[in-house]
Amino acid sequence: MRRIISVLMENEPGALSRIVGVFSQRGYNVDSLCVSPTTDSSLSRLTIVTHGNDKIIEQITKQMNKLIDVLKVADLTEGSHVERELMLIKVSAKSDSVRSEVNRTVDIFRAQIVDVNAKNYTIQITGTSDKLDAFAQAMAEYTEVIESSRTGACGLARGDKALRL
Repeated sequence: MRRIISVLMENEPGALSRIVGVFSQRGYNVDSLCVSPTTDSSLSRLTIVTHGNDKIIEQITKQMNKLIDVLKVADLTEGSHVERELMLIKVSAKSDSVRSEVNRTVDIFRAQIVDVNAKNYTIQITGTSDKLDAFAQAMAEYTEVIESSRTGACGLARGDKALRL
């Protein structure tokens, strides 16, 4: 089962390495990882997407809570949450027919063309991982995907729930 784990941690050298070490020591895979400082520059928020059953996620959470750098850990998938991911994708757009299809698909998915030249378009799209997968698949049906880069999911709990001190 796909899980999104959010971690509030000290913004210190080596903190991220120690947290990722919890996963690697136990042979668990990290699907994506997104980290940045919070409004308090001494703290960072880390969002990890992984797969595991309840027992595995509970074990990971307990091990992370034991780390000195970790202040709070929350499994966002346990409750209602909002998640987003950003993808930049460069596609070939050499002919007018391909360009019109790219523009149509960009409009349908509410993406944005951020760079254009004679041979390709670079497109920015945000949304859930499923939406980004569907967009990349739609692009690949009628044009060449030259390259893409994704941020990985970041998320917040809905409502009054918050990961803060």
